[in-house]
Amino acid sequence: MTENLPSDFAATLTGSAPPHAWPAPLAALWWLARNATESADATWARAHALVQDASGPDAAWVHAHLHRIEGDSGNARYWYDRAGRPVFHGSLAEERSALIAALSRAG
Repeated sequence: MTENLPSDFAATLTGSAPPHAWPAPLAALWWLARNATESADATWARAHALVQDASGPDAAWVHAHLHRIEGDSGNARYWYDRAGRPVFHGSLAEERSALIAALSRAG
């Protein structure tokens, strides 16, 4: 993994699942960070399932990020709108790091 993750988040990656108390958007990001040990499709699907029905701007931002990963820019734009955020133009790794940092602070 080439991302710079907050150390407290990275330390949880040795577990078999994200911490139970984490909100769905942060847990979804945890599954994405685990894609080195599982198939990328499986981790994407697991992350998407977590935020699919979750509400709020954090879930919408993660949802937008997932659709960027998928290559569906139109759907991603819809979710950025729902999150109240501009479309992210940096790399996926940069956005994921920004998401993890923002959601780790909020939690």
